[in-house]
Amino acid sequence: MTAIRQDAWSEEDDLILAEVTLRHIREGSTQLSAFEEVGEKIGRTAAACGFRWNSFVRKKYEAAIQIAKAQRQKRNQQRKQVPSFASVSNGVATVGISDHVSRGESLSEELSVDAVIRFLRQWKGSYQEMVRHIRHLEKELNEKQEELERLRGENEELGRQVSDVATDYRVVNDDYKALIQIMDRARKLAFLMEEEDEGKPKFKMDPNGNLERIE
Repeated sequence: MTAIRQDAWSEEDDLILAEVTLRHIREGSTQLSAFEEVGEKIGRTAAACGFRWNSFVRKKYEAAIQIAKAQRQKRNQQRKQVPSFASVSNGVATVGISDHVSRGESLSEELSVDAVIRFLRQWKGSYQEMVRHIRHLEKELNEKQEELERLRGENEELGRQVSDVATDYRVVNDDYKALIQIMDRARKLAFLMEEEDEGKPKFKMDPNGNLERIE
């Protein structure tokens, strides 16, 4: 099984990085400030957080980033708007301004709630996709482990077969050597017997039945 690096990013680290960075985008802050805040929370450098965001986490939150940017733009527009009302008295002007502020706050609250709902829906979809991806990886890991066990069993079986073949080879080789030695001894013995036969006198029988020595 693959060992997990001690400095590996966990799912919780990625969630913290995403939440803080999106909040900074909505509030009009810089991503560097977000990375520094995340680094203090999870014990990493801002550079490491920035690299993780740009290389991996950002891709999962494209829709959420667009929502956060839209919220930032609307907030900036609301801050730039200056209400102008014409009234014949300070009382009427005050009522007009109060009514405008009330409607603006209500509209801002409604937009904010809608944005949060969209963000939560997007986050739910991203989370479900991540869960499916993790399950798919776990399934692949289990399949690889089963394949590894199967290959390990086949390797052990082949090792036993090779060991048996090696043992049979040694036995056959020993028998072959013993046979060669026996044949060598038999050949030498036959040669000696031929020499002894050559040293003995030889006789043959003549037509009269008498033995006659042959030189």
